[in-house]
Formats: sequence, structure tokens, C-alpha cells
Amino acid sequence: MPTPPTVPPRARSLMVVNEEIRALLAEGGLVSPEGRGRYEELLVEWAAVAPSPDD
Repeated sequence: MPTPPTVPPRARSLMVVNEEIRALLAEGGLVSPEGRGRYEELLVEWAAVAPSPDD
């Protein structure tokens, strides 16, 4: 059973998280099977720091 992604205790800026996501997608727009777990962690982190539509 896969381990659920976790959000790091210290929030990074949205820009930094976006840069890391883009780096994972840079080669062909697909995440490697090895990078999939990290990608999922980044999505959770991104959602935690992204402004809500009501902001």
C-alpha cells in the first residue's frame, strides 16, 4: 500500500514549489515512475500554500 504524501512542516513559497514541479515535468511533460511520489508530495504542498479562489 502506498504511503500517503505528507506536507513538510515549514511551508515554502508557491513560487519555489512551482519551480520544483516544473523541473519534474521538464523532460517530456511526464513524471518518471521514480519521481511520482515526489510529484504527489509537491501537489499536496502546492495546494496547502496556494491562495483559495475566495482570497
